[in-house]
Amino acid sequence: MGLVQNYPAMSRPSTPICSVCIANYNGVALLADCLESVLSQKVAGDIEIIVHDDASTDDSISLLRERYPQVELLASQENVGFCVSNNRMVAHAKGEFVLLLNNDAMLMPGAIVALLEAARTGAEDILTLAQYDWQTGKLVDRGCRLDPFYNPVPQSEGSGRELAMTIGACLWVRRDVWHTLGGFPDWMESIGEDLYLCCAARLRGSRVRIASGSSYRHWQGKTFGGNRAGKGGLSSTLLRRRLSERNKTFAMVTCTPGMVVVPLLLAHLMLLMVEGLLLSVLRHDARLFRDIYLAVPRALTAQRNMLCRVRRNNVAARRISSGEYFRAFTWLPRKLDLLIRYGWPRIRR
Repeated sequence: MGLVQNYPAMSRPSTPICSVCIANYNGVALLADCLESVLSQKVAGDIEIIVHDDASTDDSISLLRERYPQVELLASQENVGFCVSNNRMVAHAKGEFVLLLNNDAMLMPGAIVALLEAARTGAEDILTLAQYDWQTGKLVDRGCRLDPFYNPVPQSEGSGRELAMTIGACLWVRRDVWHTLGGFPDWMESIGEDLYLCCAARLRGSRVRIASGSSYRHWQGKTFGGNRAGKGGLSSTLLRRRLSERNKTFAMVTCTPGMVVVPLLLAHLMLLMVEGLLLSVLRHDARLFRDIYLAVPRALTAQRNMLCRVRRNNVAARRISSGEYFRAFTWLPRKLDLLIRYGWPRIRR
């Protein structure tokens, strides 16, 4: 476990049905709502709650130890990021199923029952719930499809439709499937790990679906900033965009089946360079091109051996055809749609 202090729960169940895993960093203002939404779930069976605190500098650990003794706390002495945090929790979990829940997310009544029923009556291996915005209460998505360049495309009618991915803010998976997939790739750091996991799972024949009957609320962009459309259009942060563009490209390289990955990657990189140059000129900031867009081919070059190894493993485990894989894609580029609706994004540092 590395530099992790374990504070055991007051009465940890020996055979829980589900392990709810919450990654936390400086989330003291959010944790109570998140935890109370889990504790209020009415389920015929035991649920364990595990929180990984990623070296928070606020009072998160004090809150957890004083108010929530029924929560298993893994307190890291160094900041390791979202992927490692979740991998540590699932390695510690005992449940047949695992629910990864952001600290800025809140389950609505009946959420875990809805997920359990869907998991036990269907062949789905990865599930989610309808996502609503924490602040406005508006529907955000019922899961996502992907465009050709691996940009998530939110769906408003997800029931019965095959999905490409679910946002990691509320991701349900069988624990054995998680271990087979290897969990979240720590080389992604954060952002896009849910995209990779779902794509790798689909290659192996798993399905990604939405469970009906409940939902969750999510404070979008609370951790990394951005990811929201306001009166001034789309806004994001340099860190979010850098990780997003890099990690979507990593997922494309490691998961796209067949030789179509070659022309797709070339087209993707060309469009990225054009986008980066135009955005840098419009915003009068050459660092946007350097720190976000030019960083993508640099990362591909630096990590080429690792990416080739991951791709070989995914291709060897593939159980579906290219047609089945791309059936969950939509061919209208998501960025073009956003550009028409909101204009060029504002990037904050």
